Amino acid sequence: MSSRAQEIQDHYEPRPDPQSLTQNPDPSLNSSTGVDYEPHPDKSIKVSPQREKIVKAITNLYSGSASEEDMQVYAQEAVYDDPWSYCDTRYKIAGQWYGIPKVMATSKTLATEIVSNTDTQIAFKMTQEYTPRVVHFSKPVNSLVTLTLDEQGKVKYHKDMWNQKDYSHEGLGKVMKTLNGDHLTKITRPPEEL
Repeated sequence: MSSRAQEIQDHYEPRPDPQSLTQNPDPSLNSSTGVDYEPHPDKSIKVSPQREKIVKAITNLYSGSASEEDMQVYAQEAVYDDPWSYCDTRYKIAGQWYGIPKVMATSKTLATEIVSNTDTQIAFKMTQEYTPRVVHFSKPVNSLVTLTLDEQGKVKYHKDMWNQKDYSHEGLGKVMKTLNGDHLTKITRPPEEL
């Protein structure tokens, strides 16, 4: 990891508490870990139009837009962190998003619920339905997405959590995530100017 990426991680990485952000008041509706990542749009926190635009651009990317316009919500130096990838520039992040249309027949955002909105962060639950090109079997996936914003309102750190555990930035898992983030652009070929 570059020293700049480490600095971004140290300063901007969100450490959301999935239980407090997602727990359902009815415990029978939570998973065994005490989280409920299923979005309930009617319970979504209202946000400013600028914040709505950021969430819309991010969900467009999850849905395969792979557009330069949507990518502009990210700062030039930003981090994307999920169970499969760790990307430490906007260009590497674009490699992830430009890959979705290549491996998925469809990817649809079915629902979102904004669960937190602070001066520097937006967190939302999301259901994304993925249909791989090879299998054509649709699979909905619930996750908690947390975006940390810089002083210009750009996404500086994007964390996508698929379960209640936070991610390790050590060991073999980190090596695999970084390799994926560093080299996927060779396959997906996003525009160089990103």
